[in-house]
Amino acid sequence: MLIYQILMALALPVWLVVAALRGGLAERLGHVPPPAGPGPRLWLHGASNGELTSARWLVERVVAARPGVQVLVTANSATGRAMAAGWGLPGVVAAFAPLDTAGAPGRVLDLWEPQALVVIENELWPSRLAAADRRGVPVLLVGARMSARSAARWGRLGGLMRQVLGRLTWVSAQDAGSLARLRALGLPAEAAGPVVALKAVGADAAPDLPFPPPAPRARTFLAASTHEGEEEIALDGFLAARGCFDHLIIAPRHPRRAAEVAAMLQARGVEFVQRSKGQVPAPGCPVHLADTMGEMAAWYAMAGACLVGGTFAPRGGHTPWEPARAGSAILHGPDVANNAAPFARLDAGGGALRLARGEDLGAALRGLDAPAQAALAAAARQLLAPEGDEVQVVAAVLAALDGRTSAAE
Repeated sequence: MLIYQILMALALPVWLVVAALRGGLAERLGHVPPPAGPGPRLWLHGASNGELTSARWLVERVVAARPGVQVLVTANSATGRAMAAGWGLPGVVAAFAPLDTAGAPGRVLDLWEPQALVVIENELWPSRLAAADRRGVPVLLVGARMSARSAARWGRLGGLMRQVLGRLTWVSAQDAGSLARLRALGLPAEAAGPVVALKAVGADAAPDLPFPPPAPRARTFLAASTHEGEEEIALDGFLAARGCFDHLIIAPRHPRRAAEVAAMLQARGVEFVQRSKGQVPAPGCPVHLADTMGEMAAWYAMAGACLVGGTFAPRGGHTPWEPARAGSAILHGPDVANNAAPFARLDAGGGALRLARGEDLGAALRGLDAPAQAALAAAARQLLAPEGDEVQVVAAVLAALDGRTSAAE
């Protein structure tokens, strides 16, 4: 732990410069907005958009079950912070996560005095967990994800990893493989809870659409949460399948890249409208640049087929659960390390189309008529049906919020 803190101290000047340039320096140093007053409090942390989206239903259920509870939601990214702030849930306050220094996490804990800290997926920051442990704040790790590659890296840290895992009060992993790897790394047996994939749980109600769809769903293709280079792949595939698809929605993972994507579309001579400018695609408009936050559910609802972003860029791939729940046929590239187990189930069970190369997208789309889309979507929904009982996750968080050690008390 001492070596880790020394390394973090050495890296601190760089972090401070980055934070000063990107904004949120005070919050990253632990000076987050204070709670509104007395009452039960919870600190929930997720890295960015995907993690917080997967946890929104959990926050909603906790707020509904405990009227008056205050929830501090922190994120590492500006987009994640903005999204949480835009939820509009009572008692929820959004902030940047504190840097993992010796002092910043403690400032947050001393200001908020939460009954529990809930961590989403794999945000295991040693100084933050140590600060919670010193103050007797239970830490719940929910939707824990530990790939074989990550486990190998964590395993090289030896004693530090055992220390980190030993400070966790309760852990619900997103799959059995993650739970087994966490236990092999040192997670105490008594801390292991049920296997529940957070991203498989969520509201199934159709979202409100911000405008009438410019084309039928079966003729609309979505490139979801794209990274550098993936917008070109999506556009090329769409143009190669214009006889089958009339409209392309490009939703970059980070809206700050909108100018870059718009410049690419302009250079290609493609007509498009831009969501952040309030422009609405009319029938016949080929491309919609959806460069806003918090509207992905609407884009999935409009699109009969979607390309999962991060699978052609070296990003490990984003979640397949959201398009599966929305009934959008899934296509993806080869890089799915972040969600290897669900993508393996999809590929083996006929619930997705795996493409080895970006050049294969056009041919795949030409073979995706409405019946083919429906078949893929139905298979994906069945293959990615929720595992475990999410009620146990809610019960564990409420128990910690009430000062109990388990839901059974």
